[in-house]
Amino acid sequence: MYWFDTAYEAVSRFMDMGGNVLWLIAILLFAMWTLIFERVWYFNTGWKSDAGKAISTWEGRTERKSWEAKQIREKLISQARMQINQYLPIIKTMVALCPLLGLLGTVTGMIEVFNIMAVTGGGDAKSMAGGVSRATIPTMAGMVAALSGVFANTYLMRVADRQGTFLEDNLTTDH
Repeated sequence: MYWFDTAYEAVSRFMDMGGNVLWLIAILLFAMWTLIFERVWYFNTGWKSDAGKAISTWEGRTERKSWEAKQIREKLISQARMQINQYLPIIKTMVALCPLLGLLGTVTGMIEVFNIMAVTGGGDAKSMAGGVSRATIPTMAGMVAALSGVFANTYLMRVADRQGTFLEDNLTTDH
């Protein structure tokens, strides 16, 4: 368990260096990746049964060329797309929030620097450096969190588009 104690100590030290905003970024990152993993799990397990139900419902129809049949097809596709795209807008919003929270950390860190300058008259470079560090760490963390989310969101959007197209292609009206 030595490695766990060492890792915990390093993370704790990093979080202390970044200030309270870093905790907000960590919570947002945890929530974002929870939703990302949920979507990956859904595409690998749950989507197959949902697509199978939609296809079997469509294939169970005797006629597929009337206006009513086309409306039912659109309804099946729309319901499936709602399942496919669930949480994707929330993930995209969380990705956009990460750098904004990082900038909030920058502002709070710079306020700390200005406060130190006001109290000490600007002569304590060591204290100012700590404030600048507290300002830059959340910015970096917000950008890293956003980048990880951008890649995951891009992957999920591609999978969602591919699965939606797959369903449309399998709900044919030609037989």
